[in-house]
Amino acid sequence: MSVNRPAAVVVLAAGEGTRMKSATPKVLHAICGRSLVGHVVAASRELSPEHLVVVVGHAREQVTAHLAEIDAEVRTAVQHEQNGTGHAVRMGLEELSDSGVALDGTVVVVCGDTPLLTGETLGRLAGTHAAEGNAVTVLTAEVPDATGYGRIVREGASGAVTAIVEHKDATEAQREIREINSGVFAFDARLLTDALGKVRTDNSQGEEYLTDVLGILREAGHRVGACVAGDHREIVGINNRVQLAEARRLLNDRLLTRAMLSGVTVVDPATTWVDATVTFEPDALVHPGTQLLGATHVAANAEVGPNSRLTDTTVGEGAKASFTVAEGAEIGAGASVGPYAYLRPGTRLGAKAKAGTYVEMKNARIGEGTKVPHLSYVGDATIGEYTNIGAASVFVNYDGVNKHHTTIGSHCRTGADNMLVAPVTIGDGAYTAAGSVITKDVPPGSLAVARGQQRNIEGWVARKRPGSAAARAAESARQEDAGEG
Repeated sequence: MSVNRPAAVVVLAAGEGTRMKSATPKVLHAICGRSLVGHVVAASRELSPEHLVVVVGHAREQVTAHLAEIDAEVRTAVQHEQNGTGHAVRMGLEELSDSGVALDGTVVVVCGDTPLLTGETLGRLAGTHAAEGNAVTVLTAEVPDATGYGRIVREGASGAVTAIVEHKDATEAQREIREINSGVFAFDARLLTDALGKVRTDNSQGEEYLTDVLGILREAGHRVGACVAGDHREIVGINNRVQLAEARRLLNDRLLTRAMLSGVTVVDPATTWVDATVTFEPDALVHPGTQLLGATHVAANAEVGPNSRLTDTTVGEGAKASFTVAEGAEIGAGASVGPYAYLRPGTRLGAKAKAGTYVEMKNARIGEGTKVPHLSYVGDATIGEYTNIGAASVFVNYDGVNKHHTTIGSHCRTGADNMLVAPVTIGDGAYTAAGSVITKDVPPGSLAVARGQQRNIEGWVARKRPGSAAARAAESARQEDAGEG
């Protein structure tokens, strides 16, 4: 076990977030594939805490359900009334003590609306706390403009924190300080529990302030230290949609930078968006206008984009997907998708297979080397290896009540403008004629022809459309033919 492993992390996520002007609780707004609180929980998990508690309040049923989906081991504590940050932390600790947990060690407190905070920074905070033997360690940041923030006042010789002074209460000299309070702390668990019981509410808001704990501990002779974040943007909290968009841009840039430094080529980072859960292999190539979402993985030498959106999709080595929308799909090694293709959930393209222009696939397994080049719908189907599906083909999988399956073997050739009415099976090596409506199984090696005989009615245009452009053109052609004769 790491010596810096916290006894607990307490995430404060009880606020309403009225400035978001949304029916969705603030901490559930998402950027880069995770909710705000989801990012904080993920960063906190990097510390491997013995206990992780999220304090919920506003819309607690909704927030609790979301937490259960993203991390089944998270505990929740309810702050029925928002009586301040100190009160929220006390609710979190009481949730643990009521379940028989006796905390001994470090308690890290983080805010649920700080999605840019990293596990690395939290680890540095816990490490500094342990190394300096502090009663409490404040995560701070040096910002270009500290207006509106609480200033960190330090003792000159030791560097210990002597006070956190709010902007409105700061002297002119203190307002020159650029080091600010992030609202993230590491505490000695036992000292924190004792100090929270001494926090008073005789302030303008009538609330229990967590920052009051620092003064209580210092007055008792304990040391209050600080750990400066490497990037001040990490501590930014989200309070409105403008800040949400700014954080999304910052986090996206961070994710793309990490990818590029690991060997991925991103042609235009300004128009490329990725989720935190997306993974790459070196030498992947991402073209402009591309969104990679969910659990998407792009393998080595694969190319995605331009103008593609892939969700929970695997792109195999050397595969290409341009102008493509894919959800829950697998694109095999060396396969080709697009332009203007739509791969719906359950689609599995084998190696070197093709889903071409204006092709839609759903719940389809496509064998190695098989091609569906253009203008086709393939739904609920299994197609073998090295088969070619003719243009404008439709797999008729739905009878209005149930979905049915089509099976096509290997080395088949289906004609253009085929309707394949499921359930139907076409055997290995079989052919179907263009314009056919296939309703019966086709044995291996057979040619299926399912269309009416062509009948030409001579002189129909002249009789039914006399004087029309078509009639005049036909008469001109007839006279030319007669002259040649």
